[in-house]
Amino acid sequence: MSDHLRCGVHAWQVQRHGPPGDALRRVVVDEPVPGPGELRLRVRAAGIGLPDALMCRGAYALSPTLPFVPGQEVCGTVDAVGSGVELPLGTRLMAVTSFFDGHGGFAEAAIARSDTAFRAPEAMRDEDAAAFRIGYSTAYIGLVRRGALQPGEWLLVLGAAGGSGLAALQLGTALGARVIAVVAGKAKCELCTASGAEVVVDRTVSSVPDAVLEATGGVDVVYDPVGGSFAGATAQCLAPGGRLLAVGFASGKWVDVDVSELVRRNASMVGVYAAGQPRAEAAADHEQLLALSAEGRLGGATRVVPFDALPDALGAVDRSEAAGKLVVNVGEVDT
Repeated sequence: MSDHLRCGVHAWQVQRHGPPGDALRRVVVDEPVPGPGELRLRVRAAGIGLPDALMCRGAYALSPTLPFVPGQEVCGTVDAVGSGVELPLGTRLMAVTSFFDGHGGFAEAAIARSDTAFRAPEAMRDEDAAAFRIGYSTAYIGLVRRGALQPGEWLLVLGAAGGSGLAALQLGTALGARVIAVVAGKAKCELCTASGAEVVVDRTVSSVPDAVLEATGGVDVVYDPVGGSFAGATAQCLAPGGRLLAVGFASGKWVDVDVSELVRRNASMVGVYAAGQPRAEAAADHEQLLALSAEGRLGGATRVVPFDALPDALGAVDRSEAAGKLVVNVGEVDT
């Protein structure tokens, strides 16, 4: 381990459960120390996601005990390593933090397991790197490895203006699919159109199954980070042999689907779990995604907020008001 030590680091800490604005407090905490197989990153930027809001509320399966620092995804530089980790200090990486141990990314320093850290290209901004790993790797596992999405197929993306959905929209477009996006509100519709969606459905205006079937006649793949009965109704939109990908539960409940709708269409519901990949497979996927990013086909929809604005930004995500992926600038903390 390096000898680089500080008295403490500025962080946003969840001190009680509730909405982000009530739960979070800006504090100075002891600098975390990496254990075996871990590294410490000097955080430059951190992605803001719905799981972070759920952790504030104590409603996420991997929520740590109080108090803790949330923040799942970061870009930063290595400034200390635990035993078994051989990485040069100063290496710039994107990583999924050890948020489940309370050492998340909404702080000047965070801990990550070495197997969750991946290279960040020099040409990629810190803010884009911080927003890259979880959304796009999950989309790749879902669309490519689990959903077997083919060029020319119709892909229906729910919650398409959120961090997870927007990554799937962009990746599906890059893979040659015809994407139909489901969102709520004019600003989100405009974002999805600008991001490559061929058809956009505003669920506050139209019946989603009716609009999707009118536009497509039936979709081949549904990418569902939303869940609940709303997502379950999209089984009516599946073409014969279609695949409904169960990715997440932003609604608070996993997809509730009428199995008879799947049976009548010879369709499948497929689970998508982004963790647990062999490192070699995850690294290969990462390089494929970086290649698409370098071609300008992924990314570009992040909005950066200052460190002090984190509670408000996370509150917007919690209320489903945010369009695109939000990122907090940690590298310029006002002390």
